[in-house]
Amino acid sequence: MSSLMRWDPFTRWNPMKEIEELDKRLSAILGRGSSSPAGDKQEAITVAEWSPLVDITEDEKEYLIKAELPEVKKEDIKLNVQDDVLTITGERKYEKEEKGKKYHRVERSYGSFLRSFTLPENADGTKVSAEYKDGLLMVRLPKSEKAKPKAIEVKVS
Repeated sequence: MSSLMRWDPFTRWNPMKEIEELDKRLSAILGRGSSSPAGDKQEAITVAEWSPLVDITEDEKEYLIKAELPEVKKEDIKLNVQDDVLTITGERKYEKEEKGKKYHRVERSYGSFLRSFTLPENADGTKVSAEYKDGLLMVRLPKSEKAKPKAIEVKVS
């Protein structure tokens, strides 16, 4: 889509062409291949920066961060808490190419990753604990004692 076009009363508007153009622009901005089937009929193959998926939950005692890290070795994962920011870093290493084996499609991302989370005011960053099992990293952030609600009995006289 050009920024300025001469109006031609005999040209029909093609909404699909507009959608394809928008898809190309968004793909360029996001650094991924176009999902449009147009072109030479081959799928675009791009390598995206990998970022593990996380779920963050909270209960009355703690915050729990669950990060999916399939095929990442425990020794390749690092946790750091500094200036009220929890950072999870690591690397998923690419499988070595074997002789006689052809790769027809590689969609999983490999390489280094980094996820950072600002700790809530009531989280105690000095008591962070973590466990890693079956590709799932579970980071526990207990709530600080001063932030826990206390029931106070009110006496009526």
